[in-house]
Amino acid sequence: MSVQEKVSIRKLPTGVPGLDEILGGGLPEFSFNIIAGAPGGGKTTLAHQLMFANATPECPALYFTVLGEPAIKMLRYQQQFQFFDQTKLNTSVRFVNLSQVVLDHDLNAVLEQIVKEVEAASPGIVVVDSFRTVVRKAQSGASDIELQGFIQRLALNLTSWQATTFLIGEYDEAEIRDNPVFTVADGLFWLSQQVERNSIVRKLQIRKSRGQSSVPGLHTFRITDAGLQTFPRTFGLSGREEKPKGHRRLSCGIPKLDEMMGGGIPEGDSLLVAGSSGTGKSLLGTQFIVEGIRQGESGIVAMFEERPEEYADRAASFGLDLKTPQKEGTLKLLYIRPLDLSVDETVREIIDAVQEMGAKRLVIDSLAGFEMALAPGFRTDFRESLYRMIGALTRIGVTILSTVETQEVFTGFTLSSYAISFLSDDILRLR
Repeated sequence: MSVQEKVSIRKLPTGVPGLDEILGGGLPEFSFNIIAGAPGGGKTTLAHQLMFANATPECPALYFTVLGEPAIKMLRYQQQFQFFDQTKLNTSVRFVNLSQVVLDHDLNAVLEQIVKEVEAASPGIVVVDSFRTVVRKAQSGASDIELQGFIQRLALNLTSWQATTFLIGEYDEAEIRDNPVFTVADGLFWLSQQVERNSIVRKLQIRKSRGQSSVPGLHTFRITDAGLQTFPRTFGLSGREEKPKGHRRLSCGIPKLDEMMGGGIPEGDSLLVAGSSGTGKSLLGTQFIVEGIRQGESGIVAMFEERPEEYADRAASFGLDLKTPQKEGTLKLLYIRPLDLSVDETVREIIDAVQEMGAKRLVIDSLAGFEMALAPGFRTDFRESLYRMIGALTRIGVTILSTVETQEVFTGFTLSSYAISFLSDDILRLR
């Protein structure tokens, strides 16, 4: 191959919802990766999910276990996840236990065993879990030079095998700076978790990604029966064509109010409707949605305080029919009430609904209810994520109406104790 030729790196699907987007399209083939974090963070589960998503009889996977517990115990728990495909065992996926080799021999013996197994199987995926166990065992009897030499030889072998490889280990921030393994790695997945007021906050960060641009920052993830699910900070809208703002205005369904607003709400704007309880904020949002449906524009109401049937019944008492457009597929009443959601998870649910319907109008009723639906540990991210969501949706032409309750103080009023007025292009105050 000529030096002038550009090498194209194939990207493998991770099998983890949202992670391909975070990585910039997928996992670079033949890359050497480290999955790091504290115990219980989801490292082993992530490795299994990546492995089962890519292992085939033509491109098998080798999973080396260097654990203090039997591999069968680990498998018993991993089999509970939906991604675990029993039919791939011993055909596309094979597990090799290195525990005894680590206990009885030095680093060279461990490397020789790994090389022997890899050369015999010619795998496309190689996982060593936990690589940290090998290093800890070796540190007691090997110098830093010997240890670094072992890591470099292992990395060289991993690259020459033309396999996509993963080393799993428990590391802290200080070790990332000092451990030579992080220097030679192509990719670094950092998983963390912390408990805040009875809720678990799990975050994933791509600390290193050679050859491609990943989405920066901490991304929320959950571990469910299906495995890991990540919620990228781009909300699945990266690459979407931005719609330039025009001069079109959308009617809110109230002629006199449209007149006061110069013809209605500018298309692609974010309107904040503020007022104390009982001033008609939700009703205005309903009229805005119904008018859009009348004009052929589908809509979504994301509600956090009322159930859909209650919302529809209350609208009916004002002569506004929400049940018919729901049946016709032009309206979705999205009820989000659980008290342990992450803000990015909630935002992604709203955006997925908008994309699925091709909705042009969105009502968020209300911002206070939205915040209360979140687990306490995620409320610090509320304004930032909401700002990114509103910006992302309005850029593709969605017009948003959000309601917020205000406190009347004599002749004045407080718009927001959380300083959320910056989220809007326009503010409408009801008294």
